[in-house]
Amino acid sequence: MLPLEGVKVLDLSRLAPGPYCTMLLGDLGADVLLIEEVGGGSARRAGFAQQSDRAAAERQAAYNALGRNKRSIGLNLKHEEARAIFYELCKTADVVLEGFRPGVVKRLGVDYETVSRINPRLVYCSLSGYGQTGPYAPLVGHDINYISIAGALSMIGWPGQPPAIPMNLLADFAGGGLQAAFAIVVALLAREKTGRGQYIDVAMSDGVISLLSALASGYFGAGVVPKPGQHMLNGGVPYFNVYETSDGKWFTIGAIEPWFFANLCKVMGKEEWASHQHDRALYPEMHAYFAAQFRTKTRDEWFKILNEVDICAAPVLELDEVFADPHNQARGMVIDVEHPTLGKVKQVGIAPKFSDTPGKVRSTAPTLGQHTEEVLRSLGLDDARIRQLREAGAVG
Repeated sequence: MLPLEGVKVLDLSRLAPGPYCTMLLGDLGADVLLIEEVGGGSARRAGFAQQSDRAAAERQAAYNALGRNKRSIGLNLKHEEARAIFYELCKTADVVLEGFRPGVVKRLGVDYETVSRINPRLVYCSLSGYGQTGPYAPLVGHDINYISIAGALSMIGWPGQPPAIPMNLLADFAGGGLQAAFAIVVALLAREKTGRGQYIDVAMSDGVISLLSALASGYFGAGVVPKPGQHMLNGGVPYFNVYETSDGKWFTIGAIEPWFFANLCKVMGKEEWASHQHDRALYPEMHAYFAAQFRTKTRDEWFKILNEVDICAAPVLELDEVFADPHNQARGMVIDVEHPTLGKVKQVGIAPKFSDTPGKVRSTAPTLGQHTEEVLRSLGLDDARIRQLREAGAVG
């Protein structure tokens, strides 16, 4: 048994945050049906091959973890008959997720007010950059914009240099997709108590601010504004930092606790510093000394040495190294998934490990509209009616 087995999700989202949300739900058993755009929809799958190149599209789908454990139906929601099909699907669905700009689902006639009249038990989640309310709600944006408004980007980098742009992990995936998945599951739990569904407004900018809760507490309490390379946790101290090694690679130290710092000082031959961890006057000397020491050995040599003496330390791995790393492999974070024509393909594993109801990758991502006929037949439509809908451009 899977934890979300029996939960039906209709996914109207397109770009990374929404698909990541429903990947998390699908990995834990939810039946996720992608409601995909007919006519040019494949172009909206960022970077995906056009469906005219069937082999390339199939290969990309096979390795697309964000689309796994899902089915796909092509619906032109601007078409009245396609909306009727969507409404029919809503009757038995548990969740609807959409990731359009505010107002789009209302214009399409698939908004919460409309579908909740069809099924009051529906949990309906809108996932957007700035949310459905507030002066920035109508603005377009991407991860870099949301982490800017939320304040995260101002803390990343080094003094006197432009902010360092992280990959789109903070807003798209953590502040967006992960928050949405959490909220949906909570709303489903609440429905068990109330019998009613509800509307969820997830803003990625809100999600990033939530991730800054501890830093915000420091600001509210002491008025301290974290600056790049000046906070303890963003490079402002020598014992929580990144150092280059003799092979041109990088190594991280996180010796915050006094006993870990004492162990670091001992290994580095500077035991006299152990009682001066918070002496900022010594920080330039400490940093220069540690930097020089780290350049005397390779990254992997330092990993072996420092973990033998109980210090928070780890190598900076590149992505190819991540999936070759024995720990990540032992944790099942790289898995082989069976594809009907390509055989075994590698994908990222499932993060939460459940003792009784573990998640599972049951299928690779579908190509656009792969399950259209299957879904329509489940609604009672015959071949002639399906053909008529295709010819009218309502489905694809």
